[in-house]
Amino acid sequence: PEVTDRIVAVLDEGEVDFVCLNFANPDMVGHTGVFDAIVKAVEATDSCARRVVESGLSREYAFVVIADHGNADKAVNPDGSPNTAHTTNPVPVYLVGAGDRHLHDGVLADVAPTILELMGIPAPEEMTGRSLLEKA
Repeated sequence: PEVTDRIVAVLDEGEVDFVCLNFANPDMVGHTGVFDAIVKAVEATDSCARRVVESGLSREYAFVVIADHGNADKAVNPDGSPNTAHTTNPVPVYLVGAGDRHLHDGVLADVAPTILELMGIPAPEEMTGRSLLEKA
């Protein structure tokens, strides 16, 4: 909640163009393999993310919401031991508050070029990813 409170305060000030925020709760707790704790971590993250997005949308911010890998999706191995590895399952990416813009599927390397395009900044040639924004 402290990180959420601070980010909401920053968004309320309306003086930043970009914020990168990582809610690590599901990842960190996911490594334990303790199902009830994982559920609580995901619920807490969902609540905090909702607060941040609602605050930002009221000030016309756009959000790219993504996970970098899975973990809580397969927290326990077949033998009952905790699965401490990251999974390679596809993760969702959401675009919120960017008007009628839509995203297509891609890879993690595509996130930075997408954010740059949303901000009106050309992606450097060195970037190997491509924007996930669908072209009109």
